[in-house]
Amino acid sequence: MERRHRSFAAGYWCVRSSLALAAVLALASLAHAEEALKVDSGDTAWMLTSSALVLMMTAPGLALFYGGLVRSKNVLGLLMQSFVMVALISIQWVLWGYSLAFGPDHGHVMGGLEWLGLRGVGLEPSAYAATIPHQAFMIYQCMFAIITPALITGAFAERMKFSAFLLFSLLWATLVYDPLAHMVWGKGGLLGTVFGALDFAGGTVVHISSGTSALVCAVVLGKRLGYGSEPMPPHNMPFVLTGAALLWVGWFGFNAGSALAANALATSAFVATNTATAAASLSWMFAEWLGRGKPTILGAASGAVAGLVAITPASGFVAPMPALVIGAVAGVLCYGACNLKTVLGWYDDALDVVGVHGVGGSWGALATGLWASAQVNPGAFKAGGGSAVSEGLLISGQWGLFGCQVVAVLLTYVLAVVGSLLCLAITGVVVGGLRVSEDDEFAGLDLSQHSESAYVFAGGSYSAHSALGARPAEQRSAMD
Repeated sequence: MERRHRSFAAGYWCVRSSLALAAVLALASLAHAEEALKVDSGDTAWMLTSSALVLMMTAPGLALFYGGLVRSKNVLGLLMQSFVMVALISIQWVLWGYSLAFGPDHGHVMGGLEWLGLRGVGLEPSAYAATIPHQAFMIYQCMFAIITPALITGAFAERMKFSAFLLFSLLWATLVYDPLAHMVWGKGGLLGTVFGALDFAGGTVVHISSGTSALVCAVVLGKRLGYGSEPMPPHNMPFVLTGAALLWVGWFGFNAGSALAANALATSAFVATNTATAAASLSWMFAEWLGRGKPTILGAASGAVAGLVAITPASGFVAPMPALVIGAVAGVLCYGACNLKTVLGWYDDALDVVGVHGVGGSWGALATGLWASAQVNPGAFKAGGGSAVSEGLLISGQWGLFGCQVVAVLLTYVLAVVGSLLCLAITGVVVGGLRVSEDDEFAGLDLSQHSESAYVFAGGSYSAHSALGARPAEQRSAMD
């Protein structure tokens, strides 16, 4: 009996110890999980700062850059488009855009409507970022959604109705940007999760999509009045340089912010971004100097933007020296692409969106397939839990990642072309045509679309109301 009692006691203590150990392990696991999902104040501060930096890229950065490049009679129209885009897409993103782009996956090409109106998008961390509130991630991505359709406005500058601009931008953001963002960055997306293509901060999602759509818009709308026969120089180079400088500063939020934390990866992306941008600005400037005899402010500024575009998809995957090469090649390549537009003469991309964003973004996406390194970002590759099939071709000697990048670029072309044509067709039917009348185009969009003038000179005889009420011939006489 005593032996049986001792055996029972030993079993009891054994079971009790096991239960206690299990409880301790469960509590430790729960504590670890809670720690992993705990909001980090430093990361959150960096992401909110990055969001503000990316917002600055659209207005005032892009607004001034584009506004300075057009003729004086259209500067307010360009400023208006960039400024209003911030308001328009901010509302679209909160109501349905974010859910379509980052919501629960549906068929690898689109998020669902489960997060409609930000339902379920709260202040706790999410699967997209473990150390910042879900809404911090959401608002950061909102800034990307804002600037992307704003980039396209440079292609149809000086000739699209403001009403057409509003509807086209809303449709394009919904039918092109949101699905593409999901396919590249969304959980379960076709290009990122399934194929394993890499795009750190928007080479395909932002730049190739906007550059390709810009070409479609330029062809569909046709050339500006007088294009090819009348000079159409930028009217305000200080605007252009100031805008480019703001873009350069804001782009650190664009690229380094895409690390989604204030960490070593953000530092690497910051360094790569600055290095590539500097190299591209110099390479464009020297190419222009060699080709045209003198370096220009416009060339240096445009080269910087080309470098920013090209390094965007690669910024979180490449070391400083590959970043330098990517930027240097981008400057010369985009300079040649912009000159080729003039030689071809069959489309009027007013502000060279195709040559800078389309060509530069394509080069950057492919260059990612050449130099992406696990040493820079081990988490992007399968051994580290990522989706990329291999390191870059020139790092590993394997073609896998480069092939994925080619597929991602080609699919982005297709989606942008088809989606843009659909959006333009719907817009044209709804608003009764995409383009302003010849008389309105001659008067300028500032007057014809907004009844405002950017510059009022003392003693001037030209006013918005008198010009709008005059016949076309009288307008020409007044402006002469």
